[in-house]
Amino acid sequence: MCSLESPWKTLFTKWPADMPRRGVAITTFNEQIPFNGFMTSERFVVFSRNTPDALGARTVMLLYENLATIKMTDVVKSDVYRGAGFAGELGRQ
Repeated sequence: MCSLESPWKTLFTKWPADMPRRGVAITTFNEQIPFNGFMTSERFVVFSRNTPDALGARTVMLLYENLATIKMTDVVKSDVYRGAGFAGELGRQ
């Protein structure tokens, strides 16, 4: 395991207050996890779902290293992303 902190852990622990805590997490297993909230720990992020998956699970615990992508399901303005450390401008909003 790398000694550097995961960029995903940094994002989730410093999530901007103005950014909705929902979206779709895509794992390295190519599983899509819609979420409406999350919690963090040293090695894991826990996602909460509105509706259960096919097996009835409403909560998913995932190692940061198994997270590939986050899709945002809400419109988020450029300045909110800047608060998370991003630079530049998004397209028209």
